[in-house]
Amino acid sequence: MWSVTGSSGATVAPTGIFTAPAVTQNTNVAVVATSRKDSTKAASTVVTVLAPGQVTATNNPQVALYTLTPPPGMNVFIQFGTDTSYKLKTWTQPAPTSGLMSFFVAGMLASTEYHMRAVVEASDGSVMADLDHTFTTGAVTAAQLPSLTATTTPGMIPQPGIEMLDLLFNANVTPLAAVDLSGNPVWTYTGLAPGEAAEGVHLLPNGHFLLGVYPYKVREIDLAGNTIREESLTALNNSLSAAGFSGTLDNFNHDVIALPNGHWIALVQVTRPCSAIPNCSGLPDILGDALVDLAPQSDGTFTVPWTWSTFDHLDINRALMGYPDWTHSNAIVYSPDDGNLLLSIRHQSWIIKIDYANGSGAGDILWRLGYQGDFALIGGTDPTDWFYAQHGPAFATPNTTGKFRLAVMDNGNGRVFPSGVVCGSSGAPACSYSAAPLLEVDETAKTATIISSYQPGEFSSWGGEAQQLADGNMEGDFNAGSPTGASDIFEATPGSAPQVVWHLQTSNANAYRGFRMPSLYPGVQW
Repeated sequence: MWSVTGSSGATVAPTGIFTAPAVTQNTNVAVVATSRKDSTKAASTVVTVLAPGQVTATNNPQVALYTLTPPPGMNVFIQFGTDTSYKLKTWTQPAPTSGLMSFFVAGMLASTEYHMRAVVEASDGSVMADLDHTFTTGAVTAAQLPSLTATTTPGMIPQPGIEMLDLLFNANVTPLAAVDLSGNPVWTYTGLAPGEAAEGVHLLPNGHFLLGVYPYKVREIDLAGNTIREESLTALNNSLSAAGFSGTLDNFNHDVIALPNGHWIALVQVTRPCSAIPNCSGLPDILGDALVDLAPQSDGTFTVPWTWSTFDHLDINRALMGYPDWTHSNAIVYSPDDGNLLLSIRHQSWIIKIDYANGSGAGDILWRLGYQGDFALIGGTDPTDWFYAQHGPAFATPNTTGKFRLAVMDNGNGRVFPSGVVCGSSGAPACSYSAAPLLEVDETAKTATIISSYQPGEFSSWGGEAQQLADGNMEGDFNAGSPTGASDIFEATPGSAPQVVWHLQTSNANAYRGFRMPSLYPGVQW
């Protein structure tokens, strides 16, 4: 015989089916099973009835805030979708020891009704689900959205996920947009002031985004677009001056990344007069680059424990693209295996490795990859098949030292051809073309082998990104290569005869960076 104690409103049918009461806070109900043959024999258990979560709007029309109060020791995630099959999910997080737990639910189409529910997992594997909630996303004006055309080649399947677009050169269009593979925006960020631009955006382990806000800030935001913390150029210059750094930084420039220890490495532009540079004479003021290590403090400020400058480590007389814009670096990549940094220096046509050693390195250049660098090119014609004026390098293997693979956006400005080869002539390569090569780099043998190179037959003179996707396909953001004057992003099969799997084209804004992400949440594949 089944029964419940107390006056919670819970009931148990003779068959043992428990019906939970409507509650506004988590409620424990004792359920008792008594022997029909011997009423002195009984057993009981406690059932926790969870209060329903609450779903509210945020200042981002495509993001909902889901709050609930799960018991301690539980793991929680939110399922959501346009129907109750809930095809998408957030990441899983441990419940706090007490109080409310909040999730930003993001990845939804504008002006669309969604269903969502929390799923609570206990350590014994049992699962509880909240009631179904509906939420209708807000509208996003057409002027805010990039003009996109996405196509998938019949019979082919692109790598699942979303495409993150870092958009430039249209003041009306949102600076950041994540779109599904049909080209529909599922998340946008509009929190920049007039004259600002997003240059580099990275998903952090805490579910936030880190971005450079050109020209004067680096900023961490949550999915609703709220600023969590930021560093201004003024504050950074003050910190550097107090630390004895030589020179004044001009702007945050192109990229900022986060390290496993929570530090940020920011790329900044710095100007020095020729008279202050060794072996420099008769030149104007020179634009170079610096890296600064920003260590966050509990009061929201940052200290600067490590700096690095192109002026201290590169030959001022090597200027492939002239002066004053001598180096024009554009991307930073962290190497987890040895704690060092890769820096893409566009106007040197080099990717260099810097001795950072997780903050204890001397800053020496360990190698230079590219034309006139430290590596022999295999599988291509030297110098033509090196990358030139490159952007967006990314590791394409789990290991990042020894022998590893690196994807690069080869823009191709200033490409060099062998002696006697006249580019554009019969049987010779075109003078201006771009590619997305995949290189196998051997640090010991000092060789760089071209594994594959996707060339769409267009010239993308600036910007862009390259990556190898989880399914082995290559993706290249030919940022300034589209016939429409904006961007072409291609996913293509690897190998000597690549086939286009998926193609995204913009026509009213340039995707300075465009890259595939599994989802908007760390560790979650949509």
